[in-house]
Amino acid sequence: MNEVLRQERKFLITQEQFYIYSRDLAKIMIPDAHNRGDGYPIRSLYYDSLDDRDFEEKEDGIELRRKIRLRNYGPDSSFALLEMKQKEGADQKKRSARLDKEDAKKLIACDYSPLLFTGDDFGAECYTMMNLHCYRPKAIVEYKRMAFIAKENKIRVTFDHHIVGSESNFDIFDHELQQFPLLDPYLVVLEVKYNGFLLSYIKDMLAKCDSSEISVGKYALSRTISKHFNF
Repeated sequence: MNEVLRQERKFLITQEQFYIYSRDLAKIMIPDAHNRGDGYPIRSLYYDSLDDRDFEEKEDGIELRRKIRLRNYGPDSSFALLEMKQKEGADQKKRSARLDKEDAKKLIACDYSPLLFTGDDFGAECYTMMNLHCYRPKAIVEYKRMAFIAKENKIRVTFDHHIVGSESNFDIFDHELQQFPLLDPYLVVLEVKYNGFLLSYIKDMLAKCDSSEISVGKYALSRTISKHFNF
């Protein structure tokens, strides 16, 4: 089980800004080892209770809230990560457990028994919560991500673009997954994740796009049809 605690800020920027900022950051930060071209693929299957508790708590601005997702890095992935993100004031805590493809497919089919054999308390906690509150797959979100890392303070800057999703097919390993756009392809979500403080050159970059800071998340975007969400 992996656990991180950090603060996150999100901004909506243009594709032109993305190319400018990513070019500049590549000179002073460490590119993510998975970066290639305009980024590497990420697919996330989001779970929620039958009454959409996590979605509604996000919409209502509840201070302490969570979301659960199963993530891989494209249909050819040999594994997936079950992740729980918990909002705690200004901080975000993320815990994750790695599952092989066979066990991940069981979770997609709502068989959560593999979580009892992860060897840590996190798996057992997820198993209990997902069964107790009848968690079910709700939506898939897919996008390309380019990421950069600063050793100081474990700062991570990501650019997510070409964000698409589905509320009908929940198989994140499906090569023929049909999805629809969730965001204008010429817009990019910039996220900065850090602990405690930001380095000055990152602050300067954020100052240029401060008016575009947003709070909406990808899960909210993914429920465009079923929840009539307007971005």
